Amino acid sequence: RLSISAIILTYNEEKNIEQCLRSIYDWVDEIFIVDSFSTDKTLEIARKYTDKIYQHKWENYAKQYIWALENLPIRNEWVLRLDADERWTEDGLKELSRIIFIDSYDGINVRIKIFFMGKWMRFGGTYPNYFLRIFRKSKSKVENRWMDEHIIVNGNVYNSSIDVLEQNYDRMENISLWVNKHNNYATREAIDYLILKYNIGKIDTVGNLTGHKTERKRWLKENFYYKLPLFIRAFLYYFYRYFFKLGFLDGTEGFIWHFLQGLWYRFLVDVKIYQIEKKAKSENKDIKTVISELYGYNL
Repeated sequence: RLSISAIILTYNEEKNIEQCLRSIYDWVDEIFIVDSFSTDKTLEIARKYTDKIYQHKWENYAKQYIWALENLPIRNEWVLRLDADERWTEDGLKELSRIIFIDSYDGINVRIKIFFMGKWMRFGGTYPNYFLRIFRKSKSKVENRWMDEHIIVNGNVYNSSIDVLEQNYDRMENISLWVNKHNNYATREAIDYLILKYNIGKIDTVGNLTGHKTERKRWLKENFYYKLPLFIRAFLYYFYRYFFKLGFLDGTEGFIWHFLQGLWYRFLVDVKIYQIEKKAKSENKDIKTVISELYGYNL
């Protein structure tokens, strides 16, 4: 087994968690589950693979990971961040076992292969996207933000050729599960945008125009995309992904994916931004108060 501690956040993940745990069980030294009081069979399934199960009240992904890194009895320097809908392959774990023994690396990026309705989303700029999933605990911290948090590593990050599979639910699962999850994502992304726009709180960012791909994408999002007009930018982004980045080559499933994730989701974020700002202006309230009234989040 590799001297790595895996951390997985869960809430009602009975459809995903077993495949996720099975994919790493024989390879990592210890597995931690940080659960947000699931009401399904998530914990019953998880107990077959680990007894290191903790429950902590949910606020957002970033705060949950920050709590985990500060409070869990992690015994290894290397930490693997894993989402419940992600699966590692044997080839990926073999490559990881070679990389972590190179002392000059403090973090490792992997390539996430997104599957939607059973099909790999290969085009539209979706692959290869690099995400930092393995890091030295003493050299890293989690961005404190409401959505799309990344790991910040104070050291050298290696871009590996490891493919991690993101397979959220079965291909024939009710699409409402995906829609509901992204509706919640849109709320948190709107909050991040408004915090940044009105300077109403601290928000971390890895944005760096001269950095690696993830850092460049964040910089372009905050300094270019966010400067474009509401609503129009969602259509421009979709056009860029579906036509310029060849998303149409992903077929019918790709059309659904790029439309929902590249247009509908981004449009929904803007709708929530517009509604919050309009309510704040018409009722003479500050942004934080309106967010609390509409969505129950206290900034």
